[in-house]
Amino acid sequence: MTGHADEHERTMAFADIALGQIKALRQAATPRNYEVWYAYATGYHPSLNQKLNETLQQNGTLTDADLDQIYEAFLSPSRLTERIDKVGSQVMGEIEQVMAMIDAAAGSANSYTESLADMTEKLGQSKDREGLRAIVESLVQTAKEMEVSNQKLEERLNASKQEINELQVNLEVVRTESLTDPLTQLANRKYFDTSLERSIADAHAKNEPLSLMMTDIDHFKNFNDSFGHLTGDQVLRLVAMSVKQNVKGQDTAARYGGEEFAVILPNTVLRSAITVADHIRRAVMTKELMKRSTGEHLGRVTISIGVATLRKGDTVQSLIERTDTCLYSAKRHGRNRVMCETDPEVSGVAAPAAQVA
Repeated sequence: MTGHADEHERTMAFADIALGQIKALRQAATPRNYEVWYAYATGYHPSLNQKLNETLQQNGTLTDADLDQIYEAFLSPSRLTERIDKVGSQVMGEIEQVMAMIDAAAGSANSYTESLADMTEKLGQSKDREGLRAIVESLVQTAKEMEVSNQKLEERLNASKQEINELQVNLEVVRTESLTDPLTQLANRKYFDTSLERSIADAHAKNEPLSLMMTDIDHFKNFNDSFGHLTGDQVLRLVAMSVKQNVKGQDTAARYGGEEFAVILPNTVLRSAITVADHIRRAVMTKELMKRSTGEHLGRVTISIGVATLRKGDTVQSLIERTDTCLYSAKRHGRNRVMCETDPEVSGVAAPAAQVA
C-alpha cells in the first residue's frame, strides 16, 4: 500500500503530465479535458492511450469533437449503463417479435381447427363424389398452408434463439468489463469489495476459514520515475500474471488500487494462504523485466505481501485493516517477504497512517 506522502507525489506527477499536455496542445483546462489527460498519464486505460496517440499522429492535434468522442468511449460513467440498456432493449425487442409470431401461430391453429370442424360437418352432409373431392382438396390446401405457417414459425424461432444467445453473450461481456481492471485483466476494486463482503458472510454462515492477502509492489514509484509509465504498466501486468497463475478457481484476485493487489481465499486456513502468498512472491522475483522497445534489461521486481485470516465477528473493514498491518510490517522489515498476523514482528503493530513504497 502506498503511503499518503508517496501517493501525493505520484498523483501530483500525473496531474503535472495532464496539465502539460493541455498546455502543449493549447486546449481549454475543462474538467473533461483534464480527466482525459489524467487517465492518459496514469496508463490505466491502454486503449484510451492508444486512441489518443493514433489521433495525434494522424491529425497533429485533438479537436473538441475528438476529446468528446474519446471521453464518451472510455471514461463516461454512463457508457456501460447505456450499453447494458441497449442490449436489454434488443433482447426485449426479440422477445416481443417471438410473442407476436406465437400469437399469429395460435390464431392460425385456431383457424385450422375451425376449418377441420367445418370440413368434418360438410363430409357428413356430402352426397356425391364431386362434393367429397372438393372437401378433400380444401383439407389438403388448408393442411399445406398450416405446414408453411409452422415452418416459418420454426425458422423465426430458431433465428430469434440464436439472436438472443448472441445478445446474452454481449451482455455478459459488458458485465465482465464493468467488473474487470482494463490494464491487468484482474477483478477491479468494485468486484473485490462485493466479493469480500459475500465471502465473509458465507464463511461466517458455514463456519469455514477465509484468508485475505494484500500485495504491494516494492519501489514501484522508482520504476515509473526511471523508465516511464509504459514500463510501470508492464510491471503491473507482470505481477498480475503471477498472481493469476497461483490462485485457485474459487479464489478472487483483484487489483485493489494503484500498485496494490488483493486475493480473497475462501475455505483456506492461514498456513495454506501463506504458502500461496510465497509462491506468488517467488514467481514475481524470478522474472526479469525487459524494456520492449530497446531490449534493455531493467532488473527484477519484488513484492511484499500481508496475510490475515477471518476471526469471529470480523467485518470487511477489520479484516482488511489486519491484512494491511501485515503488509506494512513486511515493507518495514525489508520488503520482498510475506508476513502474517501471527508473526512476532506484526504483533502490537498498529495499522499505518502512512506507508512506505
